[in-house]
Amino acid sequence: MATPEQLTISPPHPPTERAIAAFEQVEAQIKHEITKSRHDWDKHEPKMWSHASQTSDHNLVNFTIKDDLVTIRSAETSYGPMLFGKIRIRAIKLDSAGELVAGEPQVDSHGHITVETKHGKIDDDQYGFIFVRIHDPPGEGTENVKFHSLFTDEGKDEEGHNNGFYRAIQTNSKPLEFFNE
Repeated sequence: MATPEQLTISPPHPPTERAIAAFEQVEAQIKHEITKSRHDWDKHEPKMWSHASQTSDHNLVNFTIKDDLVTIRSAETSYGPMLFGKIRIRAIKLDSAGELVAGEPQVDSHGHITVETKHGKIDDDQYGFIFVRIHDPPGEGTENVKFHSLFTDEGKDEEGHNNGFYRAIQTNSKPLEFFNE
């Protein structure tokens, strides 16, 4: 398993067509793992997914890679590229104090979740995000892409003990960094 010290991770950038195709290959599994993680954490530490406490599973995973994968980073390993992605969760927004809040998303007349825009562009600073790590083994296509993990932030104090901070949904300002979870 590669460590961040062994890798050169690309700077954050918008997803390429290849990255979109890779993440789309495992989109159903990403959605499954989000709801599984939420239910598992709710059993022993509900703070982890507390920002989604008023949001249904359906709305929590009501995203598409094509529209909601907003940032990626990648690193080459001897066993193929490792990709990190930041996926917009339209059902989780920031309130006026800049805190993530749970709720149900606004839906248009066709049942599609709407997004807030600023000057005609989606205002990502208004939404929550989930960070995902996948692996794209060597080869031509994306059919071998493997889901690896979701980032769940368990705050640690200086001695490495949990400090009571838990967060699975991040703000856009949280940097997309290497993670192994």
